[in-house]
Amino acid sequence: MRLLDIFLLSLSHVRKSRMRSWLTIVGVIIGVASVVAIISIGQGMQENMQERLGSFGADILTVIPGYFRATGVHSEMHTDRSVSSSSSINLTDNDYKVIKQVPGVMYVNGLVSGKADLKYDNEKTVVSITGVDTSVWRLMDNTGIDEGRYLQAGDSNSVVIGYSLARGTFLTPVTLNRPLTIGGKNFRVVGILKQSGGLGGGSDTGIYMPAEMARGVITEKVGNNQYTSMVIKASDASMVDYVKADIEEKLMSSRQVNPRTKDFTVIASARIREQMSDVTQTLSLFLSAIAAISLLVGAIGIANTMFMSVMERTKQIGLLKAMGADERDIMKLFLIESGIFGLVGGIVGAVFGAAISLLIPYLGIQALGFGGGLKATITPGIILFALGFSVVIGIVSGIIPARHAAKMRPVDAIRYDQ
Repeated sequence: MRLLDIFLLSLSHVRKSRMRSWLTIVGVIIGVASVVAIISIGQGMQENMQERLGSFGADILTVIPGYFRATGVHSEMHTDRSVSSSSSINLTDNDYKVIKQVPGVMYVNGLVSGKADLKYDNEKTVVSITGVDTSVWRLMDNTGIDEGRYLQAGDSNSVVIGYSLARGTFLTPVTLNRPLTIGGKNFRVVGILKQSGGLGGGSDTGIYMPAEMARGVITEKVGNNQYTSMVIKASDASMVDYVKADIEEKLMSSRQVNPRTKDFTVIASARIREQMSDVTQTLSLFLSAIAAISLLVGAIGIANTMFMSVMERTKQIGLLKAMGADERDIMKLFLIESGIFGLVGGIVGAVFGAAISLLIPYLGIQALGFGGGLKATITPGIILFALGFSVVIGIVSGIIPARHAAKMRPVDAIRYDQ
């Protein structure tokens, strides 16, 4: 038999049993739609994470007080806080000087971070405050200024605010030179940052001011010579690991601690990105495996339908063999039919999965605590993978029924009475 004749014969039987065919295809549709949607969401999560961590370059290191003991291969991400009397000690001016002298360190920005009450135009809220070193902050910031300017030396009651805080927090947008009352003190807006979607949404919703002013407005008490963290820019990204090790060695010596009593942690931003990428990839694979279970259910449905088809068409099989069709022709007949189930289910499922993915940004789902809405990324590769996978599932599901039909003896098949 010609392949075209076999295909047309298979297609005609699928069309005759429309209700049963569609009920079989529904299982494949659900599975493919789930796989497409979850893979798209997983890829979108990774891109979202990379964008939101993008402001932390590969040449950036962060020093924080308190020691985080590693529980996995990468210490920066899989950590347990080591509770000790020294873990609450902030970084000091002396630590700043020590870090500044480490070879390979270009800039050091001592930060004073915390929360404070904000009042603007008779509205109140609580915001994140970051006190910065005005001499280096603009040299290390990757967000950029949307309006106004960065903080400068001599700015005492001036602040730069995040884009979302300026545009979306209050009924009346915050503009340049508008007064803000922060922690009971008056400040003037001199700059508004560009929208960045930074980690935790901090740069978009936070307020930046000179470190000495931040100490006086945040609710947490930070001494005049203390910092809550320090951000370091290395002169070369390839030297980050060496700079990190050197900083740890110098700080342990100056703070008079050893690896067991260590009371600070140095974090490499590039390692954070690697760890977060691993987390999102693992999560995406796990969710895809769960979604694939529904495809397995669809495959069982196809196999069941094909067995029923073999039983219904036993006499037809006998006649075809009597007219000269061999086992390979019979195999092709049923494999093409099961492949049609997989193909149609894959096409419809891919459309539904893509539609679900496109609706994700409009549902306002938050992306793993990064701030901002979760998005999904649909690529031709995902669609082609889903289609190919569904066709393969369909064909594989039909192998046993097709083989059963191909092995029938013509005489027995013609005599068969349901």
